[in-house]
Formats: sequence, structure tokens, C-alpha cells
Amino acid sequence: MSEATQTSPKMGPETGTETSTQARRNEKVGQVVSTKMQKTIVVAVEMRKAHPKYKRVMKTNKKFYAHDEQSAARVGDVVRIRETRPLSKLKRWNLEEIVRRSALAQAEAAAAAN
Repeated sequence: MSEATQTSPKMGPETGTETSTQARRNEKVGQVVSTKMQKTIVVAVEMRKAHPKYKRVMKTNKKFYAHDEQSAARVGDVVRIRETRPLSKLKRWNLEEIVRRSALAQAEAAAAAN
């Protein structure tokens, strides 16, 4: 076969756009609980789940390690994280956006500006 007749399995209209692969990635919203590492934040996500037998809705917390390239997030901020390829032993998430700044972070920014 010639090179012109062969097509890559990755080529095509449905896989040609980056947004189609990004749309499948899992997203979570949670609160930043730690920023003590470089370019890494720890995000606690609260999940509500019904008990398998008793059907009572219970709250469970799970921590996720997320990559924060600019170190923009502060403790207490509400952030959106998106699933990504493994970046380290524990990091499999990437900071997508800061949904809401904490009051403490806003006060620190105001004090730094003065």
C-alpha cells in the first residue's frame, strides 16, 4: 500500500478535535485544603452517597492531589479540577479554574496591595 491510502486510526473528523477528548475527562469541584507543596494543591471533594442497605444519604470526603502550575490557588478556595494523565505517584488531576476565592485569601491580597 502507498502512504496516501493508509490512514492513521487517530485521524478523522470525530477524533480530530481536542475538545472531544477533553469533554470525556472527569471534573470535580472541591475546596483547597493544602498548598504546602510546589505546584501542587490538595483538594477535598465532598460526595453524597446513599447507603446500600439503609438508603440514608451520607457525606464522604476524598482528597485529590492536583497540579497548579502558577500556584494561584489558596487554602479555602473552591476550585474545579479535571482528570489528566498521571503526573506523579499521586497526582492525576489538573487545576481547571478557581470557582470562588476564600475570604481569607481576599483579605491577604488586600493587605499585600496596601
